[in-house]
Amino acid sequence: MKNEKDIWLFEITPKNSLFDLNLKEVWEYRDLLVLFVKRDIVTVYKQTILGPLWYLIEPLFTSIIFTLIFNSVANIPTGEVPPFLFNLAGITIWNYFKTCLTTTSNTFAANAGIFGKVYFPRIIIPMSIVVSNLFRFGIQLLIFFVFYAYYYFYEGANIGFNGYAFLFPIMILLMGMLGLGLGMIISSMVTKYRDIRVLMNFGVQLLMYLSAVMYPISYFEEKLPDYAWVVKYNPLTYIIETVRFILLDIKNMQFDYSMFGYSILIAFGLLLIGIIVFNKAEKNFIDTV
Repeated sequence: MKNEKDIWLFEITPKNSLFDLNLKEVWEYRDLLVLFVKRDIVTVYKQTILGPLWYLIEPLFTSIIFTLIFNSVANIPTGEVPPFLFNLAGITIWNYFKTCLTTTSNTFAANAGIFGKVYFPRIIIPMSIVVSNLFRFGIQLLIFFVFYAYYYFYEGANIGFNGYAFLFPIMILLMGMLGLGLGMIISSMVTKYRDIRVLMNFGVQLLMYLSAVMYPISYFEEKLPDYAWVVKYNPLTYIIETVRFILLDIKNMQFDYSMFGYSILIAFGLLLIGIIVFNKAEKNFIDTV
């Protein structure tokens, strides 16, 4: 019979299996998750001059530049949708993925100090990043709807929501899962190979061009039909195109159920791989960071 000294509230043991996700422990530390989310929201722009206004400046200036270069100079068509609104929709959803990816990819290096001093489920850090970035995404989405209302009421643009609008939160969830999964994989690799961090900016920029952020997929298929599959089977492309289809009701598009299922499988698969790799790197990262 055990005496009272042998009964512990928590017992810290090494993970015995890579597939041990230990979601119960994550739930027990949910208050810490909320704390990290609040920290991320408050501290990101705390010592900046413009503060949260950077949330608005980045997508607006990027949309203006894309509109000038890709629509006015390169003459990429956007149909009946105003080019600026077309670009702003793509950039808004893309920025959520990009921020989740770039921030979670630096999890171990950025939090080595706290990881070495106190125990908690390490996966809470990248999870908090994905959740806190929803705040930033919400502000940028609000700005999108401000311009949406302007073009609809004052410019008479032929835009509007369609019957698939209820899938919009699912598209955001898939973006978060892709950013979280890929970010955890890169974060685990950075603990051993520091030069991967140098390649991140180039890789993200290249991925943006391969995700149809600033052009419709139909335009790419028309200009480069032999290479269109590279963009078409990128799940980010499908999500960005579908978000535009939902919010702007683009007339020459249809909802693709097969690609919807494909994107869900890729998102769940990448997230599962990310968790497995993250759990493996968690065991000995403190010796290599």
